[in-house]
Amino acid sequence: MKEVAICPGSYDPVTTGHKDIFIRASKLYDKVIVAVAKNPRKTPFFPVDVRVMLLKKVIEPYPNIDVCHFDELLVDLAKKEKASVIVKGLRASSDFEYEFQMAQVNHKLAPEIETVFLVTKTDYAFLSSSAVKEVLRFNGCIENLIPPEINNDLIRYYNQYRKNRD
Repeated sequence: MKEVAICPGSYDPVTTGHKDIFIRASKLYDKVIVAVAKNPRKTPFFPVDVRVMLLKKVIEPYPNIDVCHFDELLVDLAKKEKASVIVKGLRASSDFEYEFQMAQVNHKLAPEIETVFLVTKTDYAFLSSSAVKEVLRFNGCIENLIPPEINNDLIRYYNQYRKNRD
């Protein structure tokens, strides 16, 4: 039986740190599903279809990684996709506190689904989607912050949605 893992997140936008987690997870599991969440506690800058499109470009070279979006409980998505593992990246101890709590809730809802934490490489420990948006806001260079294959698309979409928000 193939082991399926889910990497959930808002990915608003995807960063090089996220990509590193996907690639590392794809070496551990037969199939990895990058699941874009419609998180009701967050107001994303990019619409879900843009986030999915950008992620599809990022994971294109990796045949065992797929992308989807969801607006249901993560464990319900995992059951539907026959995933036995939820993979989360951790940058700092503050991430751990939140992710630990979510892992416990998910375990209560679906004890058959495990949560696995992958610690971010030091190169990406400072990196977040919020930081990328802040650099974009001030027309800074995002070259090493996001996967290179989406650099031009991300800048174009950012400028497009920024005009609509101003």
